[in-house]
Amino acid sequence: MVYSSRLRKGVGELRAALKSAGFGLQDARFARHGEHAPDADAPLIMVACSGGRDSMALAAVAAKTCASLGLRCGTIIIDHQLQQGSAGVAQTTADRCVALGLDPVRVRAIDVPDSRGIGVEAAAREARYHAIVDACSDASAVLLAHTKNDQAETVIIGLLRSSGLDAVCGMNGSFIRDGVRFLRPWLNMTREETTGICEDLRLAWWDDPTNGPDVGNSGGNEPLPANYPLRSRIRHDLMPYLESFAGSDVVSKLALGARLAEDDRAYLDGVAQRVCEQGVTVNNGEIIIDARALQSQDIAIRRRVIVRSLAEAGISCMARQVEGIDRLICDWHGQKGVNLPSGYSAYRQKHVIRVCQDGGHANR
Repeated sequence: MVYSSRLRKGVGELRAALKSAGFGLQDARFARHGEHAPDADAPLIMVACSGGRDSMALAAVAAKTCASLGLRCGTIIIDHQLQQGSAGVAQTTADRCVALGLDPVRVRAIDVPDSRGIGVEAAAREARYHAIVDACSDASAVLLAHTKNDQAETVIIGLLRSSGLDAVCGMNGSFIRDGVRFLRPWLNMTREETTGICEDLRLAWWDDPTNGPDVGNSGGNEPLPANYPLRSRIRHDLMPYLESFAGSDVVSKLALGARLAEDDRAYLDGVAQRVCEQGVTVNNGEIIIDARALQSQDIAIRRRVIVRSLAEAGISCMARQVEGIDRLICDWHGQKGVNLPSGYSAYRQKHVIRVCQDGGHANR
């Protein structure tokens, strides 16, 4: 293995993320030279691998790093079945992961549901997470190969969608979804570095055609058509323009801003969680909000409580709908309720706000 500076950085970032999540050296024997097989009951770390350069680099580095710590390491590959030949791409990726020594290697083909209202990208992402959670229930953690570039692009997407502080914060380095822990250990690695790691290790990868051509390659300077995914167009068209316009490393600046803003988000989320525990109940998709418990809170907390409660109930929302529910809490004068997606709505009776599907509202 060629230990270039980018490879050493990738290993260091991964080890730090694993240690922070509680997956350090499993036994002293793994600190000694030589190969040592992980124990059969050692924690299992799975890598979500698309076959692209970022996830192939992470899979290769994780295989070696986990082995050096006494951790088992496998991979999960999701075939979205949205492109012709996707099954072949998934199988090729699986074969490459087997060659890297990853075990288990799991492939899951999924059906992406109707994307009307949220878009194909969002629908595919939700379906992918559900499949990963289902396939990795035995894993101690799942690694996602998002990079510093992905983080910067996520910030831009959030700003375009007016997502407030959460837009500036970008993606979390660690989160739990449906009982499965996810880690993003390479948010401080660039796409250039992951490509370099693949070159160092002589790894082949697959380039998703919906990403458009490499910006650095010839023929990659023409704007992508409007039917390409938003993230692809930001990556291909907007980010190079911003770099040229600012004359500086915009990716690093956006990623640094996200890291700093995360401290603020963590504090607000903690306060919002305590308020939720005092004044909000979520049960079988129905939300009961005690307006008295929320109306004295700052608007920043109320909004986070509303968004958190809707998300827990599986209800998507837009900023204007959150504002409408907030008015039910603090500016209620008998107005009608707030319509939400999927047939849900929010209505207030006395001091209680109920959010449920329309047929569930009684005596409204």
